[in-house]
Amino acid sequence: MLTKSFFEGKTVEELANALLGCELVHKTPEGITAGIIVETESYHETDEASHSYKYRSKRNEIMFGPPGHAYVYFTYGMHWCFNVVAENEGIGAGVLIRALEPTQGIELMKKRRHKQNLVELCNGPAKLTQALSITRKDYGKTLYGGDLYITSPKLKDFKIAFGPRVGISKAQDKPWRFWIRDNPFVSGSRPKKKLD
Repeated sequence: MLTKSFFEGKTVEELANALLGCELVHKTPEGITAGIIVETESYHETDEASHSYKYRSKRNEIMFGPPGHAYVYFTYGMHWCFNVVAENEGIGAGVLIRALEPTQGIELMKKRRHKQNLVELCNGPAKLTQALSITRKDYGKTLYGGDLYITSPKLKDFKIAFGPRVGISKAQDKPWRFWIRDNPFVSGSRPKKKLD
């Protein structure tokens, strides 16, 4: 399990890169489900596409809290999305977890998702929250202890690709989307790859 110090002292972009290859784990009464983080996106209070842009609200308050906490929000009236709070307390920043490579509790994920195809279980931000049963009840939880946490990297020696974020109408030019190159579990709607 990662410690608090892992999340501290990093910019939101640095954290988005550092989380790639780590494993997101959720323990529930139904069982444990987990997956390796293979795709992320950065959001910052200076960024027009961010929920923390210009103002604080009851919804985004945790984004201004200390790093290493869960920011969970509801979108399109039907889906939950999961973010890792980043940067120093008082700065509104977070890393959206976009896709996972399933590792634990796969049968439970299939049941929750009503899918049998392994690739389709967590290859999108709303899919992975359904598969891992992450909801509003997880808002504000620390990610270095408790039943929702992130482990040290399980994958190593991979190349990171980056490009513009998707599904947003503002700040579309920022290359703040990061993913593990050639990983089959990355979400489908990705832009032309660039390599660092």
